[in-house]
Amino acid sequence: MSATHLGGTAPADAHAARVWLRRFLALDAAVTGANGLAYLAASGPFGGLLGVDRVLLVCAGAFLLVYAAGVGFLASREHPPVLAVRGVVEANLAWAVLSIAALALWLSPSTAGAVWIPLQAAVVAGFAALQYGALRASRVRG
Repeated sequence: MSATHLGGTAPADAHAARVWLRRFLALDAAVTGANGLAYLAASGPFGGLLGVDRVLLVCAGAFLLVYAAGVGFLASREHPPVLAVRGVVEANLAWAVLSIAALALWLSPSTAGAVWIPLQAAVVAGFAALQYGALRASRVRG
């Protein structure tokens, strides 16, 4: 006896998961781009508020803008390439881990910085989890 999918929902579920994946990528790109732009445009005030070196924020802001453009490009694709999305997930996880490591090992932020750094790390890790879940669901075969 062959196993046949009677409901016909697997392709529809995979399509819906792809739509969600693209939305999660787009949201990631928007938040990351806004963060990068803020770091570049107001590195002095943000550096003072967070207790983080201005040059570090300028470098982080430039990196984030380039990264956001790449993630936004993936979000614009009807079928984002699996390896590229995995790269985004892994980069997001690395950013979250490195943010916490930097806080524990290198940075001496203000109270606001000590709150902001783990908060942004949690948001980035959340994007990674959402993107990974949607990627897995989009690859389900019916």
